[in-house]
Amino acid sequence: MDSLFQYSNQLIAHVDPAFTRYLYDKINWQNRLLGLIGPRGIGKTTLILQYIKNNLNLQETLYVTAEDFYFAKNRLTDLANDFVKAGGKYLFVDEVHKYPDWAKELKLIYDYHQELKVVFTGSSIFDIKKGSADLSRRAVVYSMQGLSFREYLMLFHHIEVRPYSLDEIINHQADVPQIPHPLPLFDDYLKKGYYPYSREDDFGLKLQQVVNQTLEVDIPTYAQMNVSTGRKLKQLLAIVAQSVPFKPNMSKIAEMLNISRNNIADYLLYMEEAGMITQLRSQTEGVRALGKVDKVYLENSNLVYSLVDDHQNKGNIRETFFLNQLKVNHHVVSSSVSDFKINMMDFEVGGKGKGEKQIKTAPKGYLVKDDIERGYLNTIPLWHFGLMY
Repeated sequence: MDSLFQYSNQLIAHVDPAFTRYLYDKINWQNRLLGLIGPRGIGKTTLILQYIKNNLNLQETLYVTAEDFYFAKNRLTDLANDFVKAGGKYLFVDEVHKYPDWAKELKLIYDYHQELKVVFTGSSIFDIKKGSADLSRRAVVYSMQGLSFREYLMLFHHIEVRPYSLDEIINHQADVPQIPHPLPLFDDYLKKGYYPYSREDDFGLKLQQVVNQTLEVDIPTYAQMNVSTGRKLKQLLAIVAQSVPFKPNMSKIAEMLNISRNNIADYLLYMEEAGMITQLRSQTEGVRALGKVDKVYLENSNLVYSLVDDHQNKGNIRETFFLNQLKVNHHVVSSSVSDFKINMMDFEVGGKGKGEKQIKTAPKGYLVKDDIERGYLNTIPLWHFGLMY
């Protein structure tokens, strides 16, 4: 255990606590069993290390990753037993889905050690959600996504901006006086501002590796697919990436990929859970909680630029950004008169020349325009919707 403590303290010492993600202050860290899930590379590990550094006594705290060679010969329950006997109070287990039977052992730890607080993270959202069912009465699980435009301004450019609500934005109360001309920064964010590690060298290559790992390892392992099916997932993602946006035609996709049309909905759902795509559904009432899928987008605009090379469609990027930023705090569905509907409000997304034709019949219709710095009447700058979390 000495080597685990040494590694833990080294990581904690080197983490920068200056900038914290939007979820940091929303998490109830007092829960005895706490989970944090989200796609690869969005800063989950950094967030928990920052919490440890800012709030906990290192003598009572241990951070481990389930990928550590220690777990090749030792069980998680044994580690918890030894840790508690040594006076440990806070155990953080990163990438917990890499540990076999993790949910069962966390349940035992929770039941046997009532004085111990456990926090776990996972990038394989499928395994976490599946395991969380076993921990439903015990674990509180938070879901996290990549940087908002607001967070990008803080992390990349040290520009402090408070989050704005949707009501404040549609009423033109959002303001960033530190940036007289925000559009160049917004354009940079769309290309490489969603992932915290995009400041590092070879970001494009690393993002491609994240995509490959997700499609070739995470999803096939969870769904017990063979290697060839993993390749079909990459082909399906490429189809989505090049569309404007993608309107799923199951029969046509099945023919293109030479697979059963019955599997396509499952494949799309797997990719959505893994943070690769977002499915825009129609509004439904009652028992059918999930409506019909009307459109499929890549999960964020950085993926569009990474996967589509120099042939990106600007309209697709705008809609991808809007949906990505709004879905954190709002239920976004498709609209019969515009691009998106939130509660009773219709939003039509376009460039600065976009007209009001689509939303003319909408009781509460808004034009969301790219390439403008300020809003007026029912016209709102697209970049303002990146200030919400």
